[in-house]
Amino acid sequence: MLMTLENVLNRGLPRSPRARELCLQLAGKSLAIEVRDITRVRLSSTGSTLALSVSEAPAEATLSGGPLALLGLLGSSPQQPLQRGDVIMGGDTQLAQSFRELLTLLRPDAEEELSLFVGDVPAHQLARLARSGLAFGRKAAATAVTNAAEYLGHERAELVPRAEGEQFLRGVDAVREDVDRLQARLELLARRRGAP
Repeated sequence: MLMTLENVLNRGLPRSPRARELCLQLAGKSLAIEVRDITRVRLSSTGSTLALSVSEAPAEATLSGGPLALLGLLGSSPQQPLQRGDVIMGGDTQLAQSFRELLTLLRPDAEEELSLFVGDVPAHQLARLARSGLAFGRKAAATAVTNAAEYLGHERAELVPRAEGEQFLRGVDAVREDVDRLQARLELLARRRGAP
């Protein structure tokens, strides 16, 4: 499987001048990708190609996280897994960022890779079907969460509806401000009374 992934990454190198430039800059450097509780993969650059291997050999930089969190680094908002602490960077963080940028540039297009096996038209149809399925799944999940919240909030009264919660918090803030003003007034009266 590593050999297939390595071939897919290297197949993308000629298509991107920036990827070739990064690959050359990273010559002789390596990044260890530690997939928690699964494996440790070492990604290294020869200057013209990338090599993947399962190795415990030391690397200049490391990325460690769960499988989905690591895949999130290649998504549309790659900083989120790092900010949440789902992925931890170690060693030379600038080098790790360069490897992350390189992998983002070489991210394979699933539809294009599938077309190598089944042809362009079936690959396009399958990709469209997959996109539709994902969109339906996201919409169904969002609807289920909204319905559950409404049920728990209105039917079972186990959750406070947002409007009621906000109104309650505004009331608490108003009472807190009134108490602060009363306390300041009492302190002022006590100072006046204690003054000669």
